[in-house]
Amino acid sequence: MSVDLRSGDWLDDNRANWDERVPLHVASPFYDRARLREGGSVLDPIARAGIERLFPDGLDGVRVLHLQCHFGSDTLSLVNAGATAVGLDFSEPAVEEARRMADVLGVGDRARFVQANLYDARHALPEPESFDLVFTTWGTIGWLPDVAEWARIIEWFLAPGGRLFFADGHPAAFVFDGDGGPGGMPQFTYPYVPDGPDVIEDPSDYADADAQLQHSRTWEWMHPLDEVFRALRDAGLRLESFTEHYEVPWQIFPIAVPKRDGMYGWPDRRWLPLSYELTASASARPVVE
Repeated sequence: MSVDLRSGDWLDDNRANWDERVPLHVASPFYDRARLREGGSVLDPIARAGIERLFPDGLDGVRVLHLQCHFGSDTLSLVNAGATAVGLDFSEPAVEEARRMADVLGVGDRARFVQANLYDARHALPEPESFDLVFTTWGTIGWLPDVAEWARIIEWFLAPGGRLFFADGHPAAFVFDGDGGPGGMPQFTYPYVPDGPDVIEDPSDYADADAQLQHSRTWEWMHPLDEVFRALRDAGLRLESFTEHYEVPWQIFPIAVPKRDGMYGWPDRRWLPLSYELTASASARPVVE
């Protein structure tokens, strides 16, 4: 199924859905920003450890681009740690809230937020080869029809030697849903290699159990691991690390139980990975005579 990356029902429906979620998420304990207001971080343990490995000397002087930043809590966590950051998201209410919080924290000189469809990022933020780190985590590429273009955009923004940090739900876990299997285990629901997007009608919200969204239709895409790896390679990025995890920072299935620091995982055995992280780097560009 061919999709126009810059317009269409998929983009309108997904943006309306996420616009409606913003005030729910701002009010939800799921997105508690107390540590952020105290000058700290709300990064999940996987992202926090990954950034510390990439930048063991800290983020002072590091320029970050956070793609699909929602209302900027993770962006501002990186700023609190010393970075200068630009967050980009397609939801205008999300970007407005991110700007408001940057002002509350007094970091408006080091945090900028841009409202744009990811596929329009080069036009909305014409700063090629400008970032030491592109950061994008949790619930990102599943909303995107084309990860090859996503990877090319990342490569375009990274300075030579710059790094990508990416973490998201594992596609092997995304084939399951619900709790109708034996012992309340999730059931096979979605194919690992899809024929096109899943168009889903679901008024619920992961951060507010009482929510009934009016804009309940979303378009979501499964991206198998080999598709992601190929996209990064073909864009000219070099894969540096890849790690599978058995936890995610939300209750991915009803059977999932709380673990450490806001993470959820299997109640007993590690049945299959629930998430993964990777890092990749941009090569130096050839000198043109």
